[in-house]
Formats: sequence, C-alpha cells, structure tokens
Amino acid sequence: MAPPPADDGDQSLAVTVQPVAGLGDVPRDDWDRLANPPGAEFDPFLSWDFLEALEASGCVGAETGWEARHLLARDAMGKLVGAVPLYLKSHSMGEYVFDHAWADAYERAGGRYYPKLLTAIPFSPVTGRRILADSPALRQALTRTCCDLATRWGVSGWHVNFPGEAEADELHASGLLPRLDRQYIWSNRGYRDYDDFLADLSSRKRKALRKERAAAQDGLTIEHLTGEQLCPEHWDVFYACYQETGARKWGYPYLNRDFFDRLHQRLADRVLLVMAKKDGRYIAAALNLIGSHALYGRYWGKLEDHPFLHFELCYHQAIDAAMARGLQRVEAGAQGEHKLARGYRPQPVRSAHFITNEGFRNAVAQYLDQERAAVATDIQLQDADSPFRKDQPR
Repeated sequence: MAPPPADDGDQSLAVTVQPVAGLGDVPRDDWDRLANPPGAEFDPFLSWDFLEALEASGCVGAETGWEARHLLARDAMGKLVGAVPLYLKSHSMGEYVFDHAWADAYERAGGRYYPKLLTAIPFSPVTGRRILADSPALRQALTRTCCDLATRWGVSGWHVNFPGEAEADELHASGLLPRLDRQYIWSNRGYRDYDDFLADLSSRKRKALRKERAAAQDGLTIEHLTGEQLCPEHWDVFYACYQETGARKWGYPYLNRDFFDRLHQRLADRVLLVMAKKDGRYIAAALNLIGSHALYGRYWGKLEDHPFLHFELCYHQAIDAAMARGLQRVEAGAQGEHKLARGYRPQPVRSAHFITNEGFRNAVAQYLDQERAAVATDIQLQDADSPFRKDQPR
C-alpha cells in the first residue's frame, strides 16, 4: 500500500505536517535536535544514527514490512519543530507489544488488520519519547494528525509502543486506548559494587547468585569492549552469536551484518559488547547500548554451552557495567521472569492504540480494561516475591 502524501496544517500553530519515506531525507542534526535535545536523557535508539542505519541497511523498508512514513512538522520558516517516527506495517513482528490476537479477531470478523500504522523503535522494546515536540499543543496536533492519517489511508489503526508514562497519559487524553505490560528492570540504589547490591538481597538469594556467578565464570575470561576497543573480530563473533540465537528462537534474525557495521561506525562509543573467552577463543557475546541514564541490553548468543552463561553476560555483567558507569538502571529487554531472581524488578511499560473501526475499538477497550487490572495485580505479586530483603524500603 502506498498512501498519498499528507499536507496537514494546524493554523493555530502555523505548522505544516508531512510524511517522509525515510530519514535519509532528514538532516541528521535537525532530527537529533528533537530526538535528543540538550538536557534530556539521551536515547540512542531514537537517534538519527540508529534509526537511519536500520533503513540504510535494509532491515527496515517495504521488503521487510516496515515502510517509513515519518511525520515532520515545520514552522512557517521551514524549521523542523516536531516529528513522529512512523511506519506502515504489514505484520506485527519485531514490536514486542503483541496484537496478533487482535489481528486474528478483526480478520475473522471480515476486516483487514494489515497494514497498520506504528510509532515505535523497530525491534527494540525500549521505553522512550515518541511524539517529538516541546510544545504540548504541537504534540496533541501531531497525535491528531496520526489518527486522521490512519482513517484517511484506510488502515486499521495507529499504535504507539513504549512511550513514557507522561506521554502515555497524553495519548490517552487524546483518545488512544491505554495498554499496560511489564518489563524487568534493575535499578541502581546508590550501589558501589556488586557486593553492595547483594547486601540488599536475602541471605539465601545472595548465596545463590554468588554460586551462579562463580559457576558461570569458571574457566572463562569476561571482557567489556566499547568504542575504539571494538574491532572486526569482535563483530564477527557477535554476529555469529546473534544468528545462532535468532535461528534457535525465531528462525529469522531481524538485523543484518550491514546494520551492525553501521552501528559500529556511528555509535561505537554507545556500544558495550560483553564477551566471554574460553581457551583463548570467544564463545559468547552480549550487545548493550549505553544511554545517559541506562544500559540497554539487546542481543546475545553463544557458540558453545557453558553453565549460567546467559545470566552472567546479560544480567550480572550488565549490573557491573551500569554501576561502573554510574547509570541509574539496566533495561534488559522484554519478558523473562528469570530476571526476578537476579534483582530485576517488574516495572510497568505502556502502549497506546487508536482503532479506526468504532465497534472493534469498543471491543478492544473492554479487553484492555481487564488486561490492565490483571497486569497491575501481577506486578504487585511478583514484586512482593522479589529476592530483596523484606526489611529494605521498596
């Protein structure tokens, strides 16, 4: 589907809003001025370098079911004052907010769920800003434009994945349906080192994690590599590990080698590779991205089995790295209740949904009312069963 170009102007704001078919048409500095303004928490996933690398490498595009339709808002002088990362999706893969049941129900009722519009970071279940504008009025106007475009282009809806809490509230106030899920996130409560963190846990859990880490590190050397420390050998190993995990879990890895080459060229200082070496040979690797406040765990893989290696590289070493850098949290990706026993606590994450068909929208709204209540209760129950000492403040 090739939607017609939009030319939506908000006269009260004196802006013109138009979609573009890729960030290659947007100057890097203009996008980054909105995506990561001075003083705001730096989000590597929202940067031009990251998003355009997905497009330039072919990981995002019509062939992969992610057609870019990014919205740009310009003032009367032509200055970029607002933007929305926007994709026309022909499937629901790579999103981590699961609506496959919605698609099935809509199509069984005679509707056509795909294509749909999506505002998200492709393949990245990371919370961050989604409607990029300083002015609340302009954010509201861009939200309204996205809803209007979904109706005008004849798609089933517009979905916004992983906005922050305040932005999710704004989207809800504009009429989008709120959805709640959970991720397991480690928070740095002023810890000096890993033992300091362990002191917050119950005695039994402390002993279990020390034993687990000792077994995981036995016979291995663990390296943390970033910036100029990274070389082609490391990326060769990581990509082989990434393909192994993708083939084992999903059958088709989303990202190609060209993307990781571009990531190295553009954001090497924001990359942290945690690699395990045995007998002088790398056997496993975990990729993280470094924000100004958080370490984001993304991909991992192994070339041979070793006890507890996944937990060590992806969770324990991430905690070590975050403390060493003075970061506030570790976001280790979607799902994974096994993170609870390793000090990662359940935290709510959000999405917002505009459904063009009124009858289907009402049905989804009823479902989400029940789902939010169930998720909120589950978060409370999981947190109550966390490994932290019961005499510690929550």
